[in-house]
Amino acid sequence: MKRALMLIAVVLPLAACDQNMEIQPRYSQYLRAPLFRGSVLRNPPPGAVARDDLARDAEVRNKPPLSAELFDRGRQRFDIFCSPCHGANGDGNGVIVQRGMPGPTSYHADRLRMADDQHFFDVITNGYGAMYSYASRVPPRDRWAIVAYIRALQLSRHASIDDVPPTERDKLLGKP
Repeated sequence: MKRALMLIAVVLPLAACDQNMEIQPRYSQYLRAPLFRGSVLRNPPPGAVARDDLARDAEVRNKPPLSAELFDRGRQRFDIFCSPCHGANGDGNGVIVQRGMPGPTSYHADRLRMADDQHFFDVITNGYGAMYSYASRVPPRDRWAIVAYIRALQLSRHASIDDVPPTERDKLLGKP
């Protein structure tokens, strides 16, 4: 009996080896498939939501509140992703430009200073001109952080004494 069970245990897996389980028929994505009565590519059912789409959409729509942590994160991400082309100060003369690539517009140009935050977010997301999309590399919250940091760069270059709160203005002007 024991010998018969051992023989079955050896023969049964060998019998399944010729089922061509490792070689499955497949359809090309763009051809017709008789099983589906049409294209192999199927549309998702109505109302289907891909995993994490709702949370990601909320991050895209809702700018995070301004905070020191947001600016720090924006500067870190800017230094990684933006400064090679735009330069550390946003002038458009980064290392890549110094090596022969076309230079981007300075963030301090009037056109970009007057642009809304959504413009910068969309450019980071979709790319613009020679700049490619960073949507797959930079999550939405980090894109908003970069936008906040760009605004801080613009403000640092074009601020006037009237932009400083009165209590801090006195310190800058040397009044007690």
